[in-house]
Amino acid sequence: MKHLLIAVFCSVISLGAFAAGGPAAPMDHIKTDISDNESLQNGLSLFVNYCFACHSMKYARYERAADDLGIPHDIFEENILVGDTKIGQLMEISMAEDQAKVWFGSAPPDLTLSARLRGPDWIYNYLRGFYADSKRPYGVNNVIFKDVGMPHVLAGLQGVCAVAPELGVEPVVDPLSGNIVKSSGCSEYATEGSLSPAEYDEAIYDLVNFLEYVGEPSRLQSEALGRNVLIFLAFLFVFAYFLNKEYWRDIH
Repeated sequence: MKHLLIAVFCSVISLGAFAAGGPAAPMDHIKTDISDNESLQNGLSLFVNYCFACHSMKYARYERAADDLGIPHDIFEENILVGDTKIGQLMEISMAEDQAKVWFGSAPPDLTLSARLRGPDWIYNYLRGFYADSKRPYGVNNVIFKDVGMPHVLAGLQGVCAVAPELGVEPVVDPLSGNIVKSSGCSEYATEGSLSPAEYDEAIYDLVNFLEYVGEPSRLQSEALGRNVLIFLAFLFVFAYFLNKEYWRDIH
């Protein structure tokens, strides 16, 4: 228990750079679903390909993720693991903390508990909130995290917004054509990405869904167990009701 509390405390401290600043704009809401294996598998792929070079998940294991997401170990080892990494190892990175501080100003935080600490909405909007800003070291800023020190690593997918995107905007529909004339997100792009806005939003949803799962992987089992317990209690209630009725029949 003591080690768990220390781990959580360290995660909170390391997430300071990730969580600081608070939302600077309205946010869109998402409802995650950690029972959606296809979404979780895509989120894992995105995390490994775009985030894992800098962000560790040192409180999660590859093997647990493979088992929970229904990925056979041989396929997981072939497509996810790098070099001589073993499937039973923790999801740690090779980047030294002192190097990271030189490159980014502060070490990128471990993301194991990021969804639990900041919430899926914050991460979802943060990853959709980058826009071009020539005054920043990496040429981008963020509407959720002002003066962010992180490069837009997903720019190849999303592109780079020319101006700050409007988030949390209700879609505006043209009453004559029925077409959406305004929606949440980028209004114009400085550079185009490989995905459409809708495809990028879906990809970010999958990534956030995976982070939500990693923050509490036991939820998959606990929710299934909870349903079984409720079903058992329902049958037990019926049995107890008729048993009680039988006990009191002669008295009444």
